[in-house]
Amino acid sequence: MPLVSWVAPANVSEGKLLFPSLAHCDRRLRWRPDVVVADMGYIDSASKQRIRERWQVPVITRLKENMKLVAPFETAERAVCPQGQPLSWLGYERSDQLHWFGVTEPDPLCPCCWHSSSCPRQFSFSPGDHETLLGLIPMNTRTTQRLLQQVRPWIEPAQSYEKNQLGLSQIFFNSLRLTWSMALLADAAVLLRASVQLDRPTPAPRFELAPDQLNLDLPLEMPNAPLFEKFDLRRRKRDSG
Repeated sequence: MPLVSWVAPANVSEGKLLFPSLAHCDRRLRWRPDVVVADMGYIDSASKQRIRERWQVPVITRLKENMKLVAPFETAERAVCPQGQPLSWLGYERSDQLHWFGVTEPDPLCPCCWHSSSCPRQFSFSPGDHETLLGLIPMNTRTTQRLLQQVRPWIEPAQSYEKNQLGLSQIFFNSLRLTWSMALLADAAVLLRASVQLDRPTPAPRFELAPDQLNLDLPLEMPNAPLFEKFDLRRRKRDSG
């Protein structure tokens, strides 16, 4: 369901529309999303930081190929201490605005480390150190990985589905006024369809077709011999002559 729709010229960056979209939701709906999953190519670090500081809403994107890693990340999915011990995210302290990572493995490498006597086994990092890797939800957490792997891939197919259903992919808009009118009609169609689906929810899909197709109702045995023996006998006859 579209909450906020923008119609802008092609030279306007889409990344600049996220902050005013959240501001519109906060002002008009008295609501804002808990987490935003966005395209990494459109949202820059400054926009993520502005949204985080204004509403405490994390903006999750994938890591760009040219982005450099910062501590404690060894890879985008793995955080380690300076000596290489894997770390787990312990949580975010809002009062100090710091992430805390610590050692939670049952058999860590810490007893063999030469810094073991002075190491606190807990390390803090600021979200501003890297808005993509840290932000409000670090990149190595299960929540972030599930959002990126299971939610993020649905965005483009959903948009393509809407374009094909409404016929927007076959139209070239060279007038901002015409585009605005078509955008209102497209949003109205989507909202009406969503209203119908909420009032009359479709039943859960049933998987009765496959068993009916696979069930051939063949007898398990034929007179004087099982079915598989008859098949073997025919095959031997065919091979011998």
